[in-house]
This record gives sequence, structure tokens and C-alpha cells, in this order.
Amino acid sequence: QVHIEESGGGLAQPGGSLRLSCTASGTLSNEDVWYWYRQAPGNQREWVAVINRAGNTNYRDSVVGRFTISRDDAKNTVDLQMNNLKPEDTAVYSCNLNQAWWGLGIQVTVSS
Repeated sequence: QVHIEESGGGLAQPGGSLRLSCTASGTLSNEDVWYWYRQAPGNQREWVAVINRAGNTNYRDSVVGRFTISRDDAKNTVDLQMNNLKPEDTAVYSCNLNQAWWGLGIQVTVSS
């Protein structure tokens, strides 16, 4: 059993930054693969970023160069640093572990 909780969301102006954190508890492993997803109103949920146990990362095209995913296995945390935010980044962001466990999600709103 794994419990996942996101934090750090909120309101940012276009061009601003936010940092999301995902904290996990339960049966974890350094083999775990972590994902961030997001879902905007009226849209399907979409994958944003992924990081594997080796620290290799991948991002959807629209966030490349602006978002950075990182992990700290000692603290069981995965962060998503979001810079140069755009209104189209507005969504509920959710943390996912191994495509099996989900957090409840956290709102990110980018607006002036």
C-alpha cells in the first residue's frame, strides 16, 4: 500500500514559477518510476514528466525547457519545478508511482 500526497500548488502569474512536491509513504523502492500528470478542465489527463531510478527524465514537448522533475529517494519525494508558466499550464497536477498509485492532485492556476 502506498499513500501519495501533493503540495505546492496555487496561483502564479504568466512567466512565474511554482514548485510542486510529491511525498510518498508505504512500500517503496528505488526501482520506482515517478510521473507527473495534469488535467485541465474539459480535457483528458495528460502525462507531463517522468523520472526513473537512474534519474533519467523525459517531458512532454510543451514543457521542455520550463519544467524539471527531480527525486530524493532518501526523503521519498519527487518534485516538479515549473518555470516560465503559461496560462495553458493551468490544471490539476497529480503525482503517480509506477502507473499504479495516484495522489489526489493539486490545483495550479496561471493567470494575471
